[in-house]
Amino acid sequence: MISTSGIRGVIGSGLDPVLVTRYAAAFGTYLKKGKVIVGRDSRPSGELLKMAVIAGLRSVGLTVIDLGIVPTPTVEIAIPELKASGGICITASHNPGEWNALKFFDGRGEFIDKAALEKVSQIYVEETAAFKDHLHLGEFHEDPRWISRHIAHILRLPSVNKTKIKKGGFKVVVDAINGAGSKALPDLLETLGVNVVRLNCDGDGNFVHNPEPTPANLRSLGNRVKKVKADLGLACDPDADRLALVDEKGQAISEELTLALAVKYILSKRKGNVVVNLSTSRITEYIAGEAGCRTYYTPVGEANVIAGIRKYRAVIGGEGNGGVIYPQFHSGRDALVGAALILSLLAESNKSLGETVAELPRFYNIKAKAALPSGFEKKIAGVESGARKSFERLKIDRRDGLRFDFPRGWFQIRKSNTEPIYRLIIETDSKELTEIIQKEIMNLLK
Repeated sequence: MISTSGIRGVIGSGLDPVLVTRYAAAFGTYLKKGKVIVGRDSRPSGELLKMAVIAGLRSVGLTVIDLGIVPTPTVEIAIPELKASGGICITASHNPGEWNALKFFDGRGEFIDKAALEKVSQIYVEETAAFKDHLHLGEFHEDPRWISRHIAHILRLPSVNKTKIKKGGFKVVVDAINGAGSKALPDLLETLGVNVVRLNCDGDGNFVHNPEPTPANLRSLGNRVKKVKADLGLACDPDADRLALVDEKGQAISEELTLALAVKYILSKRKGNVVVNLSTSRITEYIAGEAGCRTYYTPVGEANVIAGIRKYRAVIGGEGNGGVIYPQFHSGRDALVGAALILSLLAESNKSLGETVAELPRFYNIKAKAALPSGFEKKIAGVESGARKSFERLKIDRRDGLRFDFPRGWFQIRKSNTEPIYRLIIETDSKELTEIIQKEIMNLLK
């Protein structure tokens, strides 16, 4: 799987050290010179692939600075601060443990764009990496400081209400799925004065449940929240760029509400535009509208959202999968920033997470996925034909798969950037209507 989201595959079945070394050398050749920041999540294959990445980069003359096991956003903020030419994070994000990937970043600490990826791929395919002789190989350094520096930066954000959070006396359960957030997220919370209960925070890469932070995978977190009588639970994915929430009753909150609540808080401090992707719930647009602000949509992919944030000068943005992007800090999804903003919201309102969510309008959202069927494109055309007949005032957005908007809701069908599947998202004002649309569309796509 090759996209701006990374070079992604299953270890031993498509993704191997030889491919990784060649892609790292191609990326280094594209960058030409300078330093490259490298970090990884905690997957068992991570150390092996990191060595392959380092070999590839040094072989074309670039200096490597290894941060160790860190969240993806930690790599992103280190790149411009260390004046590096780019960075690579070795992580397959929400994918299961048998997967891994290379995420490429430019000198701003942002995902490389499609044009840059095409140039890197061309170097890889044509085998034109600029290998150096023995006197001009790149250097190697380790720098383990960056989780603490990441946290220090968040604490300096004016929007993070450190005083109120500390006075709030929060008790929070953290499920880091034994990933890269195992140290970073609890450390941030404890620095803010939160009583942290750790769940799956060993950082050993043992994903004890499906690592995607969706409600279906947060039952153990909900049970622990109830058992220890915590105020809420926080879960992140293996590279800690996505955040999901569990309320004080142990109920998992849709990951869509992570972004929505962060937007609600930031817009209470500063009015401005909001940018989200086309797979994001209408709840974020509703909250922005209530604050008198406008929401813009982009195709799925962090790079696309960041480009939109820059184009529309947005004060906050992100993706409905729990990815909060707060450009005042850095242009990348960041579970730590999301946690700090949501705790600030709860501390200032003096309301529980459950009470805060209950005040929002209810949208019924289903996210489904399935293997790509034969004749997918023809079947999609059949879905479009049926939608035109079934919905009045239908609007169709073709920028990323197909998104159909109608007065009572919307649905989107698109090929995944990270798995060989299609994704279907349906959201309406009725649970029954959402389920009917899902059933009919998935029958058409069989």
